[in-house]
Amino acid sequence: APSTRARGSSRGVAERAPTTRAASSEKARARDAPTTTHYEFGGPIGALAITVALPLVCYFLAYACNEDGCAEVSKLARGGAFPGFPKHMPLWSVDGAVAAYGWMAFTVVAHAVIPGQKKQGVALPDGTRLTYKLNGFRVLAATAVAGAIGTKAGWFDLASVHDNFLSMLTAMVVLAYALSAYLYASSFAKGKTLAKGGNSGNAAYDFFIGRELNPRILNGAFDLKVFCELTPGLIGWLLLDLGFAAKQYARVGAVSAPMIMVCVFQGAYVIDALWNEPAILTTMDITTDGFGFMLAFGDLVWVPFTYSLQCRYILEHAVELSNAHLVAIFAVQCVGYWVFRGANSQKNLFRTNPNDPRVKHLKTLQTKRGTKLIVSGWWGVCRHVNYLGDWIMAWAWCLPCGFSHLVPYFYVIYFGILLVHRDGRDGEACEEKYGDDWKKYCAIVKYRLIPYIY
Repeated sequence: APSTRARGSSRGVAERAPTTRAASSEKARARDAPTTTHYEFGGPIGALAITVALPLVCYFLAYACNEDGCAEVSKLARGGAFPGFPKHMPLWSVDGAVAAYGWMAFTVVAHAVIPGQKKQGVALPDGTRLTYKLNGFRVLAATAVAGAIGTKAGWFDLASVHDNFLSMLTAMVVLAYALSAYLYASSFAKGKTLAKGGNSGNAAYDFFIGRELNPRILNGAFDLKVFCELTPGLIGWLLLDLGFAAKQYARVGAVSAPMIMVCVFQGAYVIDALWNEPAILTTMDITTDGFGFMLAFGDLVWVPFTYSLQCRYILEHAVELSNAHLVAIFAVQCVGYWVFRGANSQKNLFRTNPNDPRVKHLKTLQTKRGTKLIVSGWWGVCRHVNYLGDWIMAWAWCLPCGFSHLVPYFYVIYFGILLVHRDGRDGEACEEKYGDDWKKYCAIVKYRLIPYIY
């Protein structure tokens, strides 16, 4: 499944990174990773199937629920059909392509020219540490300013996002495939550091997983994976949400409470992710996975066009909720964010300064690698407590859609499956990394995602 992208610091275990700086050399940087014999995602056949199926799922969600109707749970149970694409929304249009590619061009230029933090990543498998430019939050601010100026000047209408949704989706699907092809082809050049998991020798599998670990352009100044991980997809997701809200206002002269609620919840999530952008440097996406179709499609297409489903649904289907219902949903969001941010902040603080009074009291398990695993506090509740908070928030994003249709609940269902799968991947990686110490850790922190249940 696609990357969780902005899911905060997503390694399931909190540990303090070693303080010794790894040596950097051209020879180490050029060293190829060993060929992997361990397949994930169903191997080459599964990888090929996912590569073909993911765009179809995106179109299916548009097909199953749009302004012409929505597949009702009761009707589907009786064998009912899906409503189909709106006739006035073509799969490809010049306006949609210009909007999609114009957005990508804007984010590329903004990322390149706007100053940002310079952060050193963790030691990579070849022993090097790369320096990353992180300016996602500033790009978001620049987007807000440019959007305000452009709207005031009449250069574009945010509400037009709705009418060009399908054509923008198609344009980004094409871009994701093209980028993935470039990444795969360029990974065969000399001097590339390859990701172990994406160096199997099978073209279909390696295309999906990604061969090169950290592909860069412009003489190493522009890291493609870190750029795509958050900036274009997350901010694009927020723009789609706001576009659907603008369309609702244009139609009825007001924005409904459920629409405001989802926009605020998801907007806060995007802002939080970009504000805490350095946390992605310790995630599996950056440290372990290659950059291939899985991450490229997930970052550029899956996140913005499927995560905005709730706002699109609320636009097309009037949802009325009582004040009690709204308060309950707000409480769910607050609990989820409290768990999510509390867990990630505690782990990141411990990694940065384990002697900080806020984390000094935490119990830890000393490993043979010289690092420590937290076994109390948030991380004593379960091994992926940050995932639990993330999933709780996912419910708060779907509940404002009411219960008439199953389609807007796709996200919380898909995301739950994704987190279980991600937990398994993290567990395998940590068992290989820590050996018997990982077994000791699991004996202390018994639950994976949900305390006393799983």
